[in-house]
Amino acid sequence: MTKNIANMTRLSSTLIKGLLLISGLLAAGIAATILFAPDAFYAGYGIDTGTDVSLANELKAPAGMLLIAGLLILAGVIRTELTVASLGMASLIYLSYGVSRLLSMAIDGIPHSGLVGAAMFEIAIGLVCLLVFARHRKSTVGTRIAARGDLNAPSEKATR
Repeated sequence: MTKNIANMTRLSSTLIKGLLLISGLLAAGIAATILFAPDAFYAGYGIDTGTDVSLANELKAPAGMLLIAGLLILAGVIRTELTVASLGMASLIYLSYGVSRLLSMAIDGIPHSGLVGAAMFEIAIGLVCLLVFARHRKSTVGTRIAARGDLNAPSEKATR
């Protein structure tokens, strides 16, 4: 039984690291492309940034934050103590982008089909990260409580 639990834990850890790796690489890769090759990135959506310096500047500003977020997400692959924070960051980043795109669609209308697809993908990966975050956080807290003993038992201080 213990061997099965250990195998499940390893599999779960591997899947979480895979999720963080994919979501972190995507965020950091998209950010780097926006920062260093915005024309190529946005051309696929029918957006021309080459002639509007102000638009290019406005699009690159949040790309710096996205790059940092992607690197934090990737840090959770290497450092297990950052796993919960990385999953939380991935949830926040992807869901905020996806929900903001939906809000824009409701207010401004339907954009290029690639952007609609991006919104659906962002919401999907954000929800997966959120579910894994909630599950992993719950199991991590449970493990910490179990390691400290029964919280309902009187503390050593209280019995003195």
